[in-house]
Amino acid sequence: MTEVKYLRKIQSFVRRSGRISKAQSIGLNELWHDYGVDLNEKKLDFNKLFLSKNNVTLEVGFGNGDSLLEMAIDQPNQNFLGIEVYEAGVGRLINEANKNKLSNLKIIKDDAVEVLTNNILDNSISHFQLFFPDPWHKKKHHKRRIVQISFLDLLSKKLKKDGVVHIATDWENYAEHIMELLESHSHFKNCAGDHMYSLRPKNRPLTKFENRGQKLGHGVWDIIFTNIKGG
Repeated sequence: MTEVKYLRKIQSFVRRSGRISKAQSIGLNELWHDYGVDLNEKKLDFNKLFLSKNNVTLEVGFGNGDSLLEMAIDQPNQNFLGIEVYEAGVGRLINEANKNKLSNLKIIKDDAVEVLTNNILDNSISHFQLFFPDPWHKKKHHKRRIVQISFLDLLSKKLKKDGVVHIATDWENYAEHIMELLESHSHFKNCAGDHMYSLRPKNRPLTKFENRGQKLGHGVWDIIFTNIKGG
């Protein structure tokens, strides 16, 4: 079994159904040409995808898009590529991006592992973000977690040398799992020091979900590593 076949068994999402509002529908349809990325078997050329040749931040699973939107607004000299399959979230983010006239944000509606494998060039991403992924908290479901050694192998190829991996989770067990895997991988180095979690950087917005959790005493763990080998 090849590595690619193994990776394709790990899905970066759980499909959710729900009603699409009028504004979300506009984002998914009328504005898709401006912000959406239609995939094929070819690798994406970021210099053609974005108006500028700035570095690219790739975020997987942006949910309703509030955090990614804020980052794109606050960092006009950085390009952002978001991947999400939740249609309501995709439509909402595109609609909001249009309201803010953003030119540094593009959206892909597909599975992240498939996109990384088939459409992202090696050594092309400067930052990778994964905020509050599904923890699959039951032990028998841990194999479904997106952060596995095979995923980190793939990610290390796509990141530039000294590229940053930033993962945040509110599940301590998952945080420990991610920390262990990243520290055991020869291509990554902990920015905070061995076995240390990072403070939330100012450029990661505090989400409503996270803020509510903090008021209830829930912890959040930020894990930030650099890619020391490059793609």
